[in-house]
Amino acid sequence: MGSQVTAASVPDEERTAFWNRTMSRTLVPVEVAPRGGRPFAGHLASHRLGYVRISTLEADAVRISRTPALIARTPQAEPQVGVGVQVSGRAVLEQDGRRAEVPAGGLVLYDTARPYSVDYPEPFRTHLFHLPRRLLGVPERELRQAAGTAVTPDEGCGSVLLPFLSTLAVSAPSYSAPVGDRLAGSVADLLSTLVAQLTAERAADRPHAANDHLVRRVREHIDRHLCDTELSPETIARAHHISVRYLHRLFEGEGTTVGRLVQQRRLDACARELGRRGRTAPTVSAVAQRWGFVNPAHFSRAFRAAYGVSPREWRALRTADAG
Repeated sequence: MGSQVTAASVPDEERTAFWNRTMSRTLVPVEVAPRGGRPFAGHLASHRLGYVRISTLEADAVRISRTPALIARTPQAEPQVGVGVQVSGRAVLEQDGRRAEVPAGGLVLYDTARPYSVDYPEPFRTHLFHLPRRLLGVPERELRQAAGTAVTPDEGCGSVLLPFLSTLAVSAPSYSAPVGDRLAGSVADLLSTLVAQLTAERAADRPHAANDHLVRRVREHIDRHLCDTELSPETIARAHHISVRYLHRLFEGEGTTVGRLVQQRRLDACARELGRRGRTAPTVSAVAQRWGFVNPAHFSRAFRAAYGVSPREWRALRTADAG
């Protein structure tokens, strides 16, 4: 299901208000401020691909801002991660004191839970991808480090991510719901990889880089062994030839514990799988067991605590959203 909006028939004096309403309703609440003295023209096409919203915006020079006041108006809104893929023209994004200049062919990542602004100083075309931040399964600290960083096709996973997202934006309306759900999962996985790459690059420039490298190795080990019901701080420490005490100390600065991290990564994996549609969708208990939850009652309690709904309610909501 998709929508297309243009301001061609809107009177000149009403276009700014029209675009404020349109973009806030389609994406997240923002302020739209045209640049230049001429009437503001634009076209917005938007589609859903599973839990990913893909929008293509083509417009005159404009500044788009997500202000603290707009964020405060909807405190219950689920935080979204946004990615802008610049097709033509330039973009300048500012978030968390970081300024990213995005040329045509590049991309930039941002977090809608915190204020940001994007300047388009000339006529432009861009693809915007929005998806629930929780489904990336990355710590907020890492997302803060990655947000507001421009990536070009010749940088790291940009060579894979940019062509994939560009093609997906054009072809999104053609996919069936089951295929769209799987592709949405691929988008989340690739963006998680992008965040990991960007935070790794920043960590290499900081003191204690050796510890950061070990933390990344532990995280990768956890992700590889989520299905193992024996996964625990003891087995993780043993696999890395360190003491359990030292393992816990490593994660003191991460804002979590090893046990909570394992549980959250398992819950994120379950949430992604439960949100995908298909004729042979596995049962909730089968999904829980596949990702290392032995006790169904414990899984249901933990899932509700993390997501605010039961696993079955989550599946029903995500299936409805995907339609």
